[in-house]
Amino acid sequence: MRYNGYNRRPSFIERIRRFMEGRYGRDELGNFILGVCIALVLINLFVEVLVISIIESALLIYLIFRFMSRNIYKRQAENRKFLKIKDKIKSPFVMAKNKWRDRKTHVYKKCPSCKSTLRLPKVKGEHTVKCVRCAHRFDIRIR
Repeated sequence: MRYNGYNRRPSFIERIRRFMEGRYGRDELGNFILGVCIALVLINLFVEVLVISIIESALLIYLIFRFMSRNIYKRQAENRKFLKIKDKIKSPFVMAKNKWRDRKTHVYKKCPSCKSTLRLPKVKGEHTVKCVRCAHRFDIRIR
């Protein structure tokens, strides 16, 4: 019997690699689901509720289904939706962190036209600002 042109049997890792060819694998949504499962397992260690065990099992089955799926485009679409939702939740916290980091050197102002946030150098006085997004010009006062 010949394997790969040689008289050797493929290694375990090689057989797994061949099995996983064309399958979706891991992504950020999968990592999130895994984190939720681990958190539920830890909670269930102390509380021991049947509903939590059922949710854990369902999430693990869904995680394995996503991992082994051959429908890559659908899994990528699911991941994109998850990332959009994650970014909507995360962006206010990132903005607050940036405002705190730049509080001595920059000010943040909203464009009255398009409502986008502009990061401006902290130079006292009256200034005319042009929005980079909509090209609207407006006056601001920095104290």
